[in-house]
Amino acid sequence: MTIEIKVPQLPESVADATLVAWHKKAGDAVRRDDNLADLETDKVVLEVPAPTNGVLKEIRIQGGTTVTSGQVLAIIEEGAAAAAVAPREQPVAGGGQTEAQRVPPAPGRDAAKLSPSVRRLVEENQLDPGQIPASGRDGRLTKSDVVGFLDRTPAAAATPAAPPPASPAAPAARPGPRVGRRDQRVPMTRLRQRIAERLVAAQATQALLTTFNEVDLSAVIALRARYKDRFEKEFGVKLGFMGLFVKASIEALRRYPVVNASVEGADIVYHEYYDIGVAVSTDRGLMVPIVRDADQKNLASVEKEIGDYAAKARQGAIAIEDLTGGTFTITNGGVFGSLLSTPIVNAPQSAILGMHKTQDRPVVVGGQVVVRPMMYVALTYDHRIIDGREAVQFLVAVKEALEDPARILLGV
Repeated sequence: MTIEIKVPQLPESVADATLVAWHKKAGDAVRRDDNLADLETDKVVLEVPAPTNGVLKEIRIQGGTTVTSGQVLAIIEEGAAAAAVAPREQPVAGGGQTEAQRVPPAPGRDAAKLSPSVRRLVEENQLDPGQIPASGRDGRLTKSDVVGFLDRTPAAAATPAAPPPASPAAPAARPGPRVGRRDQRVPMTRLRQRIAERLVAAQATQALLTTFNEVDLSAVIALRARYKDRFEKEFGVKLGFMGLFVKASIEALRRYPVVNASVEGADIVYHEYYDIGVAVSTDRGLMVPIVRDADQKNLASVEKEIGDYAAKARQGAIAIEDLTGGTFTITNGGVFGSLLSTPIVNAPQSAILGMHKTQDRPVVVGGQVVVRPMMYVALTYDHRIIDGREAVQFLVAVKEALEDPARILLGV
């Protein structure tokens, strides 16, 4: 019995997807729930699982093709045995390269940990991922690692032999271009294209302005040092900074609800709930999963949800529903060492809070110069509906809550 493998039903907000790569070729035996192919949408990478045991009889759509919901991708022969002879070669994502030419990943690096964009680069250039130094989280290989490796390898391998010495009477030879110089054109992923579109649209449609303040994190750091072990033992999650910033932001949003609002046509929509987006950096780009009804959750629940979302995003397992909606966003450039920045609003939201690196700096406290762990915070906001006074007072409210964290717990 033959079974059609179709593109899964895509959410209403997603019109189509790109077939990034096949993980099986025609003639391969497959087992139920094996991942046959990756589909990349504007927001996430979707897997296409095998519905039953059998043999992948035919691949109808090749890598790099744009597909829509319900389109037939391949045919499985249910219960059939794998072909005894090698099947005809099937092209994979990236063009003329064939499946037979692929270099399998080295045993030292699990192919499942390669993101689709990294896997495509590795396969197109017939690279051994085990030989490429990895800089990503938990030893993951990133696209920049592969591109950097490609830039270094030709220069090392193609060094020309030294030319014979020139005659004393001969004029000095004009140096030619350095061997190994080249450009590499890599298509943007659908997620990167979507990020670019949204950022440009936000700046084109909103009147963006940024205001700054700084926060003394002495009390927060002391609180974490005192309770982090008990907190982790009690709730099974680490006590971090982000959960406290989420709670401090909610207290400030309650005081200044327009910062939690959005513009729809000629109307201002005031959201009477707090769905807080937390920006997460991944190999595929920036994602913003949503902690819904964050005001109704305790600190441990917020921290756990943020950690779970971050892990899912970096593994490419996050769902579109996790990224949809949100009334306010927090982004932390400090994890990369940023001291100050002007974040861009995640439209249709009207404001975004930027955290930065905590740095010991001299400050005046009670007439004395002391050294304190300070962080610059930034609020970028849509000036069409948020006045400068409200933006400044919002940041002051965040500052006050973090400098006296008991206010967060007591709600005062």
